[in-house]
Amino acid sequence: MPPGTAPPRPRRPRGPGPVRRPARPTPGAAAPADLRALLDEVAAGRIPVDAALQELSRPAAEALGFATLDHHRAVRKGFPEVVFCQGKTPEQAAEILARLAAASPRVLATRAGPDHARAARRRLPGVRYDATARVLWLDTEPRAPRLPGVAVVAAGTSDLPVAEEAARTLEVMGHDPARVYDVGVAGLHRLVRHAPALAAANVVIVVAGMEGALPSVVGGLVPAPVIAVPTSVGYGASFGGLAALLGMLNSCAPGVAVVNIDNGFGAGYLAAAMNRRMARAGAGPEAI
Repeated sequence: MPPGTAPPRPRRPRGPGPVRRPARPTPGAAAPADLRALLDEVAAGRIPVDAALQELSRPAAEALGFATLDHHRAVRKGFPEVVFCQGKTPEQAAEILARLAAASPRVLATRAGPDHARAARRRLPGVRYDATARVLWLDTEPRAPRLPGVAVVAAGTSDLPVAEEAARTLEVMGHDPARVYDVGVAGLHRLVRHAPALAAANVVIVVAGMEGALPSVVGGLVPAPVIAVPTSVGYGASFGGLAALLGMLNSCAPGVAVVNIDNGFGAGYLAAAMNRRMARAGAGPEAI
């Protein structure tokens, strides 16, 4: 060993060593994609800084025992969690709505009956109820003006509960749907006079029961995407909307997509998402 050189340190026996575990996220912390979406909204001036701070400090989920609420859905999706009341007791639906309303200026519940409405009003006096659409909603910060660009078309008056569910969903989400009702294929002259207005829409929702032919007709007339909604309206061989569903799935018109039977909410939510992104991009129906 050369003079002045320190002796080598003895080697410690090799073992498995400590296991490095990935850092656990702080409870309630938003995912990076959530944070980016929220910060983009703040930068664009659509969300105040104080509101964003409150959103980030709120737990991502809240357990109620009978339900687990997703408070960050508005950050990810642009709209808070929606309550499906069917199968829930009035008290359960009211509790969920009250908790969601404490975290968001607007809440929406579908398939709500009169008992759900009464229970909700006891917790949220300002909540509104549409018995035809079976929809409950509260909007303490309504968007003004609402965004045009969506048309809701119903084949018959019997289809109005589903059509109005779609229209109310659009309104709560900040859109101003045009309603064209009772224009089924049994009297096509009733539809033709609305053709210019439908051609100007960004998205058209078409609600029909019986044989479900109306979306194909509308799809052949307009350049916009058509969201077809089969309803359970019809006589025995309609099989609770299955005949209309199959007819719409087999449409020969291009640009027609289909949601589930009686799913007006799903159609309204999808149309709102499409219309909002088209508006941000500055696209009209001629660009589709």
